[in-house]
Amino acid sequence: MTQDERIRLLIADDHLILRMGLESLLNRQRDMKVVAEAASGQEVVEQYKAHQPDVVLMDLRMPGLSGPEAIQAIVSFDPGARIIILTIHKGDQAVHESLRAGARGYLIKDVPTDEILAAIRSVHGGGRCIPPDIASRMLERMWHGELTPREIHVLKLVARGLGNKEIADKLDISQATVKNHVASVIAKLGAQDRTHAVTLALERSIIDIDELALRARGNRAAGVH
Repeated sequence: MTQDERIRLLIADDHLILRMGLESLLNRQRDMKVVAEAASGQEVVEQYKAHQPDVVLMDLRMPGLSGPEAIQAIVSFDPGARIIILTIHKGDQAVHESLRAGARGYLIKDVPTDEILAAIRSVHGGGRCIPPDIASRMLERMWHGELTPREIHVLKLVARGLGNKEIADKLDISQATVKNHVASVIAKLGAQDRTHAVTLALERSIIDIDELALRARGNRAAGVH
């Protein structure tokens, strides 16, 4: 195999040690070579435009542009872009946003290296790579239905410990409407109650625990309860 026939790769992750490890692994393969690296969402878009690699292996969360935003920017530049997400995030909201943006593969960082290599070769050949457990959750999500932006907003307020009246006052809607939103969220998530709904939403990355903690700290600093 000549150098021109090897799969040209772009690695995007904000952790230098991880990038170095991946680069070492991939460059040892006879059919692969790393042509560029990126440490932020904006940089991965810029490096893609500069090098136009065959496959991008990127983290979901980096400084600057989010993973889905970076994917959308790359796909807008090149609709045929082949992008694989390699992340710690197992939640189906993260999977959904990434695949909807244009990713063709989704792997969790603790997968064996053989699976990473197989995914790269599969996606380079025109295939897709989504682990069975993640694909199963995506199907379950489709069967139960998507949460609307308003339902997600209500769910975030529930997660912060607000009752129906407080949510109604905050959103300037009736308590009956809040109750309907909460009931819909519980049904769509297949939850037993509102507490279980919050737990499932956190597990699936529909709501972000870091965002909730940051907002709570902000409210305490501002004297908001």
